[in-house]
Amino acid sequence: MAVPSPGYSMTLRVETPASFSATSEIATAISAAGAAVTALDVAESNHSTMVVDVTFDATDADHGQRVQLAVDALESITVRKASDRTFLMHLGGKLEVVPKVPLRNRDDLSRAYTPGVARVCMAIHENPADARNLTIKRNTVAVVTDGTAVLGLGDIGPAAALPVMEGKAALFKQFADVDAWPVCLDTKDTDEIVAIVKALAPVYGGVNLEDIAAPRCFEIEARLREELDIPVFHDDQHGTAIVTLAALRNALRVVGKNMEDVRIVVSGVGAAGHAIIQLLLGSGAKHIVAAGRSGAIHRGENYVDEHRSWIAQHTNPEDFSGTLHQALVGADVFIGVSAPGLLQEEHVASMNTDAIVFAMANPDPEVDPAAAAKHAAVVATGRSDYPNQINNVLAFPGFFRGLLDANVSDITTEMLVAAADAIAHRVSPDELHSGFIVPSVFDAQVAPDVAAAVVAAVAR
Repeated sequence: MAVPSPGYSMTLRVETPASFSATSEIATAISAAGAAVTALDVAESNHSTMVVDVTFDATDADHGQRVQLAVDALESITVRKASDRTFLMHLGGKLEVVPKVPLRNRDDLSRAYTPGVARVCMAIHENPADARNLTIKRNTVAVVTDGTAVLGLGDIGPAAALPVMEGKAALFKQFADVDAWPVCLDTKDTDEIVAIVKALAPVYGGVNLEDIAAPRCFEIEARLREELDIPVFHDDQHGTAIVTLAALRNALRVVGKNMEDVRIVVSGVGAAGHAIIQLLLGSGAKHIVAAGRSGAIHRGENYVDEHRSWIAQHTNPEDFSGTLHQALVGADVFIGVSAPGLLQEEHVASMNTDAIVFAMANPDPEVDPAAAAKHAAVVATGRSDYPNQINNVLAFPGFFRGLLDANVSDITTEMLVAAADAIAHRVSPDELHSGFIVPSVFDAQVAPDVAAAVVAAVAR
């Protein structure tokens, strides 16, 4: 059953008679309609009327409208205005450019711009490496997308993807003081995307690829890594893999099992699934079965997709060829990066004792978390309204902070594993339990720890 979420928060400005019971009537009506009241303030009052601002969380946009109608239907109460708080947050965008240096007089201007800036330009012309020290390149990341695989929304195009990329850039700044900027490209052509990013690269110290559909995302990342001298990170792949590995390390500690012994079923063989499998294998996992829409990936099938072929060659040593549901029987771990509602309670019940379920499809997971928790020892999702949120924001800000600080161009498996271990270790043994296997996304020490782990991995 869906629960009210801050993602569907509304504020109603309501006119009521001046009475002691008016506010309680409003709150009761909202609660009866299934929403959660989060704030209630009297904005104006006189001898006969009051104006009340009431804020509530709904389960979705339609539910918000129904709640509004329920309040408006109350006797002698009128809804003057309804505001969607999410849309209000996005008015005019979420980013701005702020100069780091003061421009107060002619002296400042002559050094920041002409004529003084010419000397800096020539220094970079004579030694291009100086651009990293003398420009924004030192601390700036391009968040690049074509809008073809936006989380939970699919192919919505570059303009519609921009609010997500703005949010990504805001998270970079908030959690790791990395200056990031959205680069939304109006093309789906792989060659064109590669050429555009290469042409933009002089401005940036790194590239974060985001929400580009598979399998093109694999080729784009591989070519850019080969052709650029700055790090290229596909967050949908490697960010997800880092946090998944961190969560799994701690979940295994909770249930007292070892990575090399457990049977792991991965649902979803796109960008995220492929990267998770690679990182799990690099961390000692030996028994992995990956499943796509048609069932388990195995050596007995000829796959046109080279990435599925790679999975077939490196996983499923027993060549199991059944369905996802059949693969789950007796499995220790389920990791879902696929589609909602693939599993029912009985499928989780068929797993081994002390099972671990990571149902990370967003916004609706592969299995209802409450149903899964009846049979699994540890349950995690990608959502913020359940315990154990596996959220990439735990990884990418600190990871890029470390890349920029170390001034490296390549990303290695050792860096990814080091980042995962840093995240896992933010949960102390005293804190660790089935409902707390990853740190809070607001833990201010996560990004510095991840950055330090990346820098240390580079130094080794």
